Amino acid sequence: GVKTVEDCPEYTSVGYGGLPNEECEVEMDAAFMDGKNLSIGAVAGIKDFKNPVSIARKLSENRFNIFLVGAGAEAYAHKNGFERKNMLTEEMLKNVTKRMKDIVEKNLSPYDGHDTICMIALDKCGDMAAATSTSGLFMKKRGRVGDSPLSGSGFYVDNEIGGAAATGL
Repeated sequence: GVKTVEDCPEYTSVGYGGLPNEECEVEMDAAFMDGKNLSIGAVAGIKDFKNPVSIARKLSENRFNIFLVGAGAEAYAHKNGFERKNMLTEEMLKNVTKRMKDIVEKNLSPYDGHDTICMIALDKCGDMAAATSTSGLFMKKRGRVGDSPLSGSGFYVDNEIGGAAATGL
């Protein structure tokens, strides 16, 4: 479910076509948690890789080094064969120009109008999983990481208790 949204450029705050930072780069954050064994994987500030949630899920299989950021997350994704893709679309570039004009003319905050996808799933065996993915705030500072990939802040799931995801301003 999260990958579907990450792949759809109409959802402009997640994945392909996501909101760029102040350097016009799409930096993404994503996380995955397994409610059965409480394993977690997360990436933050990753650029030019399709489906960061899948990279986070792969990291959750590890015992150590389960949260990688920036160049480290990108190196891990490359080493593990994840697909590279320029996540900044031509449509988003057009939207950036219009949005910057609106911010100035209408005295708006660049941080208005962003979102994160959060999903919690329950299978027929009673096992749960949670996942989050976002490109974060529009025009955020390069390297800014929000709450989305942080366990206990952006998401949490435990088969014995339940799950929750609550991200954003």
